[in-house]
Amino acid sequence: MGIVSALGNNVEENLQSLQENNSGIAPLQYLQTKHSSFPVGEVKLSNEMMMNKLNFKSNIPHTRTALMGMLAVKEALINASLLDVRHETPDTSILNSQISFINGNTVGGMDKTEQYYLDFMSNNSCDEYIAIHDCGACSEMIADYFGDLFCHVQTISTACSSAANAIMAGAMLINSGKADIVVAGGCECITKFHLNGFNTLMILDSELCKPFDANRRGINLGEGAAYIVMEREETFKMRYEMCAMRRSTSLITNFKPLCRLSGYANTCDAFHQTASSPDGEGAYRAMKQAIEVAGLQPEQIHYINAHGTGTENNDLSEGIAIMRLFGKEIPPVSSTKSFTGHATSAAGSIEAVISILALQHNFIPKNLNFSKKMPELSFVPYYNMRQLDMRSEKNSNTKSQIRHVLTNSFGFGGNNTSLIFSKI
Repeated sequence: MGIVSALGNNVEENLQSLQENNSGIAPLQYLQTKHSSFPVGEVKLSNEMMMNKLNFKSNIPHTRTALMGMLAVKEALINASLLDVRHETPDTSILNSQISFINGNTVGGMDKTEQYYLDFMSNNSCDEYIAIHDCGACSEMIADYFGDLFCHVQTISTACSSAANAIMAGAMLINSGKADIVVAGGCECITKFHLNGFNTLMILDSELCKPFDANRRGINLGEGAAYIVMEREETFKMRYEMCAMRRSTSLITNFKPLCRLSGYANTCDAFHQTASSPDGEGAYRAMKQAIEVAGLQPEQIHYINAHGTGTENNDLSEGIAIMRLFGKEIPPVSSTKSFTGHATSAAGSIEAVISILALQHNFIPKNLNFSKKMPELSFVPYYNMRQLDMRSEKNSNTKSQIRHVLTNSFGFGGNNTSLIFSKI
């Protein structure tokens, strides 16, 4: 896996921030807008800094969304031993494999469109940026950076469930035999389009967001990119054996599966253009079906990484769905958007990586900024260690035994996706 978020510019930096409870939400630094009073989860790199990391020439058209995507995909490929860490060239043992790239994205090159809009109207000096405006162009830019590595490139745009749906689509490609390896996730940068749009909906919090808190007032926007590499078991074994035969120590170092994507489901209740249904029907069905696909029972889920935007509507709707499905034995629940901000189309894959880190390192990320229980819900989000101690007195689901993590991503229009990651 690979990740760039407000918490850090790679997997290790994100892990450290989560474990030390260091939120990445701060005042705007890179986006130029009059709405600079809203705290956001920006990636702590300028476009120029990212281009230097990628060895880009300055005259190549680029977008912030694509640059973040390239960095995260590159880390994922290196960590999966698909790129030689020394030379950053593809591993020759995969050249005959069917490798797909599925990218969740919505705004694409909107940042450049906003910057050069007046120029488009008056002359053609920046017209080259028109071609990289849409979300599909962003996916192509990321794929092209890696040469001919990918045989199939696909873009999924379902708002805030985009990246989670990309991961689900990747699993379906592998299960159908149409791909051996899939790199799936999403990327999104903060734009004026985001800030103005969510501000118009009156769901931006001018302070740090408080998911699942009685006094919650909305979201903090975020940005970033994250991708996971999913692989057919047979392909994995073949690659390992070939690298071992060639004694490719720089590649074989990372040959260890992180976990299994054991369950996934998508539902669409189409209740409203932007609001979740009051009874959480779509969220309930997505979680229930994902658990069924994984062959699990609700009580076997040890942690829920909630969508948890911090809005009045979402947290109530999602909380009702969680109570309906899990009854009296609700596992620890937290929203890591209090760390990263809401990265919209990239949120699902950023939180997938966070969920995998929770599995790997046996910890539950805290729900930051929580102070007051929602009266409508029977549970409070996980915000201190004592909650786990109290839970372990009732059953064996202590933090050292986290085996199955469920993560939710809900998009506008009632597009709900749940993923389950399990220890191998």
